[in-house]
Amino acid sequence: MKIREVVDALERFAPLPLQEGWDNSGLQVGLTEAEVSGALLCLDVTEEVVDEALRLGCNLIVSHHPLIFRALKQVSGATDVQRIVIKAIRNNVAVVSMHTNMDNARGGVNFKIAEKLGLSDVRFIGEESLDAEKGSGVVGEFSEPVQAAAFIRMLKERFGVQCVQCNELLHRGIRRVAICGGSGAFMLDEAVKAGADAFVTGEMHYHEFFAREQQIQIAVIGHYQSEQFTNEIFNSIIKEACPQVRTFLTQTNTNPIIYL
Repeated sequence: MKIREVVDALERFAPLPLQEGWDNSGLQVGLTEAEVSGALLCLDVTEEVVDEALRLGCNLIVSHHPLIFRALKQVSGATDVQRIVIKAIRNNVAVVSMHTNMDNARGGVNFKIAEKLGLSDVRFIGEESLDAEKGSGVVGEFSEPVQAAAFIRMLKERFGVQCVQCNELLHRGIRRVAICGGSGAFMLDEAVKAGADAFVTGEMHYHEFFAREQQIQIAVIGHYQSEQFTNEIFNSIIKEACPQVRTFLTQTNTNPIIYL
């Protein structure tokens, strides 16, 4: 099976036109007519991830975050991205990234977060007035209300989070939860309009926490932590469409942020 066929399966699930205009999803490095020897699935592409792919005999890396986000004006090894591109080309490793197209797709990143929380009736925020096949955030329900402190503990446990950034804990139970993985603060107002009791995202700025007391429970769990299970989506897509392809979930933790 050719690399191109694996890429086609991923893009059928999350078509490239779903990506935001500023994004650079899709093929990053390499030739797709080569036979695929294995696919390493990850959030970020680092030199260590390329090394891991080589150890596993994989000539395809599928990442969430694009390796090449801004235009490269030279490839000399002066930056980490340049070094990764050189290493991938030298070793005939193709790199494909599925970023905001996977964020915005039905069954994509935000649906995976909702699955990990055990939410039901998951749909795009504002789905009744938007194209039902894409959306920047989702909303779902718990079968029974969960107290705010228990909700925060659940997030820490299920996402391996050492610290959740919150506003004042909500005094009422949390039943409807809005989600936007990664840098999702831009969806906060939409979450409030959707009647969500809580909003889960990966990043927010300081001033965005103000004036939300008892309106909605904000829970910021970290960019990496919110999107870490995206490789499970890649794995499911490839296993269903290309079952003969060997797939591996990366064992390399690429989160550059540590908590001391």
